[in-house]
Amino acid sequence: MLRALSIAALTFAPAGYASEDIADQYPGSALYSKPVEVIPGVWSAIGATAPPTYENTGHNNNLSFIVTGDGVVVVNGGAAYLLAKALHDEIKLITDQPVKLVINENGQGHAMLGNSYWFEQQVPILAHIDAVHEFEQRGSDSLEAMKRYNRGKADGTVLVKPTKTFEHDYIVEMGQFRLEVLYLGPAHSPGDVSVWLPKQSLVIAGDMAFHERLLPIFAHTMTAEWIETWDSAFENLQATYVIPGHGHPTNMAQVRRYTRDYLVYLRNKIADHLDAGGDLAEAYYVDQTPYAHLDTFEELATRNAGRVYEQMEFE
Repeated sequence: MLRALSIAALTFAPAGYASEDIADQYPGSALYSKPVEVIPGVWSAIGATAPPTYENTGHNNNLSFIVTGDGVVVVNGGAAYLLAKALHDEIKLITDQPVKLVINENGQGHAMLGNSYWFEQQVPILAHIDAVHEFEQRGSDSLEAMKRYNRGKADGTVLVKPTKTFEHDYIVEMGQFRLEVLYLGPAHSPGDVSVWLPKQSLVIAGDMAFHERLLPIFAHTMTAEWIETWDSAFENLQATYVIPGHGHPTNMAQVRRYTRDYLVYLRNKIADHLDAGGDLAEAYYVDQTPYAHLDTFEELATRNAGRVYEQMEFE
């Protein structure tokens, strides 16, 4: 069995450690990296911080699982049937406990497209009701996009919705663990949930929290509401350990710095730009250099600024 990662390594790993320039870290598997034990019983296969590609098989988010002593709970279905199967193969090397539940952290393709594998294994699949609605609306587009970059690696992947839904929270008591699946409020995308382990003071944050890559702001991402959800709910967890949606496990201070504080910073920059009478074309280029070292900065920074401008113009 893999040794647990030291908390020092988790906390202080530099952003470049998960760089887009690093090749696939686990060539013998469809997974981008081999699962590591973050704390006893809690494992995560850390995805690339690059966009999804054929080389990383779409594994650019974290696929986590908890070995409870009475079964395994998986967090995220994965971006493809092949990825979900690869994760299950790793679980079987670690434990003979069966997978009893899969949790989708949101309605995006890399959280739900692998549901087709888990459904075939007759494992219940849980998601927030808003994430299910998102997948119903955009799942076909996500599947087609995945097929374009994954080509033959997309084989076996079909659209399968979660089999169980909830609105506010969903509590799982299994083995030695209590898992609280929490919808804390509007954040990155509809139906974003975090999985809170109160006894271990660890949160599998999902896309509530980023740190090694620049967070993307979608057309439907309401940044003011995300900040409010962070301040009123996520911060109150006071988690010791954070497994973010993307990037290595870390702590609250680090994800606060690159999620909540980034959103506040960008909104302040756009507010100043609006006060000066600036237009959308100029808004794309407001200064974001404090975050230029993050992966995906080149792909996302200007787009993020434009979307925040479009939101704040009518606030």
